[in-house]
Amino acid sequence: MQAAWMIAASLFFALMSVCIKYASPHFGPLEIVCYRGAIGIVFMWALARSRGVSLATRVPMMHVWRNVVGVSALVAWFYAIAHLPLATAMTLNYMSGVWVAAFLIGGTLLLGRIADIRRQGPLVMAVMAGFAGVVMMLRPTLEQNQLFAGLIGLLSGLMSALAYIQVAALGRVGEPEARTVFYFSLGATLAGGVGMQFFDRHPLNTPQALWLLPVGLLAALGQLCMTRAYTRGATMVVANLQYSGIIFAALFGLVLFGDQIPLIGWLGMATIIASGMTATFLRARALPNPPAESH
Repeated sequence: MQAAWMIAASLFFALMSVCIKYASPHFGPLEIVCYRGAIGIVFMWALARSRGVSLATRVPMMHVWRNVVGVSALVAWFYAIAHLPLATAMTLNYMSGVWVAAFLIGGTLLLGRIADIRRQGPLVMAVMAGFAGVVMMLRPTLEQNQLFAGLIGLLSGLMSALAYIQVAALGRVGEPEARTVFYFSLGATLAGGVGMQFFDRHPLNTPQALWLLPVGLLAALGQLCMTRAYTRGATMVVANLQYSGIIFAALFGLVLFGDQIPLIGWLGMATIIASGMTATFLRARALPNPPAESH
């Protein structure tokens, strides 16, 4: 079920990207971030209320840290998209799965559990294979004058990994998914709203503004599914399954926008699928919650 939640999250985020592609000619990225968060606030408040979930939290600073790293990752990714080829920016952001594996292995080493390193070795290799599939699909390039933007893109993946690990930590202290997503939506709204003060704002009384509604709803649903996956699943497996978002995005691009997928792209897609299945199988055989994941 945890695998299914992450795959569903990847599908929602890919659909959200399609809506953003239609909305972006009419709204700036910070506007989209702000409105996406605002719609998410309303949706998650209604969901929490219907489930009887209180939005009061006992761990406010954990939510603050999740928002700091999550929103920073979003801003860094937008900067990378603006200054790098799209494939390169996406590849650097999708390095989050590799960073998650590195952090968890590092945590296991700090705890002195060498046996767990050997047990998780094949799982780490599956994550690396999944990232190799991403590279095959996107085929990133980086020019010499793009090194700074490349570092920012690399930072977006690093901060995303920290955000995912924090999401898992929030779940393990008992925070409901609706509450976690609500506070992230609040943070995105505040960050986007502040950023909008420095750029042009576009009117909302246009037909194009209707694209903002599915952007916000799909983002909230994606965050909800992703939070549930990281809260209840094995962190490395969930991080690896996140690569399925690239497959959904490529297929939507093929069907909706006429984008072509070369042979190496199809091979990368097969590699991502194989690595996801392998990681899920390996984790099912391993002991539940290795120490680094519990930490």
